[in-house]
Amino acid sequence: MISIKSFLKYLEFEKRSSKYTLVSYRCDLEQFIAFSKEKGIESIALITRKHIRNWIVDMVNSGLAPKSVNRKVTSLKSYFKFLMREGIVEVNPVDGVPTPRLPKKLPVFVRESEMDLLLDEIPFADDYEGKRDKMILELFYGSGMRLSELVSLKDRDFDLKQGVVRVTGKYNKVRIIPMYSSLISLVEEYINYRNVIFGKENVLSFFLTKKGDAVYHKLIYRVVNKYLTLVTTLHKKSPHVLRHSFATSLLNAGADLNAIKELLGHSNLNATQVYTHNSFEKLTDIYNQAHPRS
Repeated sequence: MISIKSFLKYLEFEKRSSKYTLVSYRCDLEQFIAFSKEKGIESIALITRKHIRNWIVDMVNSGLAPKSVNRKVTSLKSYFKFLMREGIVEVNPVDGVPTPRLPKKLPVFVRESEMDLLLDEIPFADDYEGKRDKMILELFYGSGMRLSELVSLKDRDFDLKQGVVRVTGKYNKVRIIPMYSSLISLVEEYINYRNVIFGKENVLSFFLTKKGDAVYHKLIYRVVNKYLTLVTTLHKKSPHVLRHSFATSLLNAGADLNAIKELLGHSNLNATQVYTHNSFEKLTDIYNQAHPRS
C-alpha cells in the first residue's frame, strides 16, 4: 500500500491541519492497514466497501465508541479522496458505507445569570494575570471564538475603531466578529495595561503568560475551568462551553440562526441548529410558567 506519509504532508501543508489531527489520521490509517493485512489484502486497489464494512463491524464489536468509529471512517474517507486525486484509485470505497448512529448530545452552556455573576460580581486580581483572565472570559463569551482561535490572536486582529475582531478559524477561514461597546473598551484597557507591564515592542501575542511568552492551550483551559467553578455546577467547564453559552444567549435573545452560524464560523447550518433545542426548552419553561391553563 502507498505510504501514508505523502497524505499526511498534504494535510499539513495544503490543508493546514493541526498536529493533533495529523497524529489522529496516522493512527487511524495505520490501524486500517494492519486490519487489511490481517485479511490478506496487500494492495490498496483491492479494498472494497465490503472490507470497510467488515472493519467497522470489527471496531464496533471490540467496544469502540460510535464517535471514535466514525472519526476513523472519516480519516479513511479523506485518505481515499487523496488517492483519487493522485490517480491511484478510481473510486472512493468509503462513499455510501453506513456508520454507527451517534446519540444526540445537546450543547452544555452556562446560564446568563451565572455569566453575569462571573463577569460583573466576581473579583479578579488587580495585576496583569487578573486582567488577562477577565479579558479571556469576556472575549470567549462576547465572541464565541474557539480556543485555538483565541490562542492565536494578535493585536493586529483587533480594529477598535470599527469595533471588530478578525478571527482565523478552521482551514484558515477568516471571519469578522463585531464587539459590543463595553468589550471594545475592555480590549483597549487590557492592551494599554499589558504594554505598560511588558513593553509594546516585546509583545508578540495578544495574550501573554506572566513571563511575557505567548499563552498556550492548557493555560487558557485552566483559567476558564478555575473561574467557571465559582459560578456553575456543570461537570464540563471548558472554553467550548463558553462558545456554546455565546450561541445559546444569542438564540434566546432572538438572533437569526444564519447570523449565529456566521459568527461561530460553522460551514453549514446543521452544526448550528443543535442550539435550537436548548432554546425550545426555555420557551417550554416560560410557557408552562405563564400560561393560565398550564
